[in-house]
Amino acid sequence: MLDAPSSLSESRYWECIAACSRCALLCDFCAASCLRDAHAEHMLQCVALATECADVCRVAASTMARDSAHVSAVCELCARICESCAAECENHDAEHCQDCAESCRHCAQLCRELIS
Repeated sequence: MLDAPSSLSESRYWECIAACSRCALLCDFCAASCLRDAHAEHMLQCVALATECADVCRVAASTMARDSAHVSAVCELCARICESCAAECENHDAEHCQDCAESCRHCAQLCRELIS
């Protein structure tokens, strides 16, 4: 887990920020790994969703770190995209896809808990 400055680690957002940051990294790794696959042409939807998910996870983490007035809207979008990415990655046997799916499900869960 990421170490946070004490003021941020005490934030109600910290656990979700860490999950979003981890998810973004695993999505980036998944997309890059899929592109290196011998049958990359069959992984294009996975690459697209993982890339999109990584981007929105980074935006969500930054939005929470700033305690933006838009946290709820951004976290709702993040949860939706994470769920879509997880559903796609679960269709593939590659370990990086399975790791990405697990991270996406966890991130989506924490985002939904945060906004509920």
